[in-house]
Amino acid sequence: MCLAVPGKVLSLEERDGTLMSVVDFGGLHKDVCLQYIPDAAIGDYVVVHVGFAIQRLDEESALRTLAEFEHLGVLNEEFADGFAVAAAQAGVENPDTARQRDPEEES
Repeated sequence: MCLAVPGKVLSLEERDGTLMSVVDFGGLHKDVCLQYIPDAAIGDYVVVHVGFAIQRLDEESALRTLAEFEHLGVLNEEFADGFAVAAAQAGVENPDTARQRDPEEES
């Protein structure tokens, strides 16, 4: 599932000619492109879809939506590690975790 999720703009910076931000989604911080909302400011709430801020949102609505998403477990689902989720659903070990393990530990 792919949702549009509200978040609070924490920082602004230009990266390779693109306006970017770190956005707080109820404690989860992600990089977000702000090209569609170039006049966004630190402290603004924006609605983010697939890494792009697509509109502003008032704080009350944003916080209410984040609380509901948290209650439903949607934030963890939306921002979770896809490999870990798929591995758990399949009942197998996460391939990323297996690769990161020290080979000497397995001996």
